Amino acid sequence: MSIVDSLLLTLPELVLTGAALALMLVAAFVGDKATRFVTLAAIAALIGAGMSLGGRGVGFDGLYSADAFSDFTKLLIYLAAGVSLLLSTRFFAAEDRLRAEYPVLVLLATVGMGMMVSATNLLALYVGLEMQSLAAYVLASFMRKDVRSAEAGLKYFVLGALASGILLYGISLLYGFSGTTDYHAIARSLADGVNMGELFGIVFVLAGLSFKIAAVPFHMWTPDVYEGAPTPVTTYFGTAPKVAAVALLVRVTIEAMGSAVASWQQILIFTSLASIILGAVGAIGQTNIKRLLAYSSINNIGFVLVGLAAGTEAGVSATLTYMVIYVLMTLGSFACVLQMRGANGVHVEDIQSLAGLSRRQPALAAAFAIFMFSLAGIPPLLGFWAKFVVFDAAVAAGLMPLAAIGIAASTIGAFYYLKVVKIMYFDEPTAEFAPVSSYVESGVIALTAVAVSPLGYLAIPMLGAATAIAAKALF
Repeated sequence: MSIVDSLLLTLPELVLTGAALALMLVAAFVGDKATRFVTLAAIAALIGAGMSLGGRGVGFDGLYSADAFSDFTKLLIYLAAGVSLLLSTRFFAAEDRLRAEYPVLVLLATVGMGMMVSATNLLALYVGLEMQSLAAYVLASFMRKDVRSAEAGLKYFVLGALASGILLYGISLLYGFSGTTDYHAIARSLADGVNMGELFGIVFVLAGLSFKIAAVPFHMWTPDVYEGAPTPVTTYFGTAPKVAAVALLVRVTIEAMGSAVASWQQILIFTSLASIILGAVGAIGQTNIKRLLAYSSINNIGFVLVGLAAGTEAGVSATLTYMVIYVLMTLGSFACVLQMRGANGVHVEDIQSLAGLSRRQPALAAAFAIFMFSLAGIPPLLGFWAKFVVFDAAVAAGLMPLAAIGIAASTIGAFYYLKVVKIMYFDEPTAEFAPVSSYVESGVIALTAVAVSPLGYLAIPMLGAATAIAAKALF
């Protein structure tokens, strides 16, 4: 394939890169008063990148692959990034922190994510991952005069650097013992038998990637970063990078390590169960809503890994289905958090401050209750279907004990979700809330609430067909 054909395959990334560079110049010359324009232009670039998807083939001598799997995950990443940008403007304006660089950083991080999900070589994987991570470190500490934000950025950077080192060590081990960094060549090498060096390489690679998806025992950064980062940044971290990291993990395990399922399956089973249980138990004592949602994300990643641990086409399809529904629930939940302001306009993050919200703002309380019930996996909301498909894939793959323990552990998670609903509906009101004044936030809440309601089941056939096509591209 010629260099021109390879570049055409990367058209979505080229669109985002060109837009980021142009908008960076606008930010430099016009300043922060151009923030709203830059934000809308960044969203337009994300739409343009989504429309430029559709190329098929392997470019740059096996470093980059454009297929149905990458198209599906990139669309979900662009959707999450675009909605996160929409939700950011009002928040930063209220905090007097409007900065034109913010949308540019989101675009640059999204370019890295695109490279991550299309990488078919361990070196391309690492370059994409670092491009995304470097922008994410800055985003976490974006409100640099806020102590919590600065602390979140520093913790994320230090632990992220450690995870990158672990990942790079795993890549070097796989290269040293297999003689290649190409996914398919590694798979052929592992098919001849996994030696001790390759096994250690697999363990270190999975450990490095587990940090990126916030899976136990590499989850320690998540609650602090979610709480300390500005809420729009937390919304972004909880959706787009999570999708990219899960997609990266799926491609690595299926394409590069698919011939050695037995070597990594037990690692994912342990990580899955540990994430489900610790995420649920850790959330019970939380008093901050963003920290609770951080532990919720750890818990949900555990369920995602149940589908991937199956190592089958149905398991990958179930994993992608779960991620779509999880993104909808997370965007809706954080949009609700963004609307929780006291009478003085200050954001409310303390869970107990939500007491009596159903009487102050019944629509907001109802929407937040829908997202809590859906995250808990309570039927007939769409969160139940997400859990059902991953457990069904695990059972079909012969992992009945994993499914049984996962189902039992999911009841622990229901406790803290129901506690939030109980506080909103049955506790006495403790504080006045500012009236809702953002049509953007209200629109996101309404659309996502409808999507995860029983009406969302109407889209299941179409979603199932799309995820099946995406999963088949890896096998």
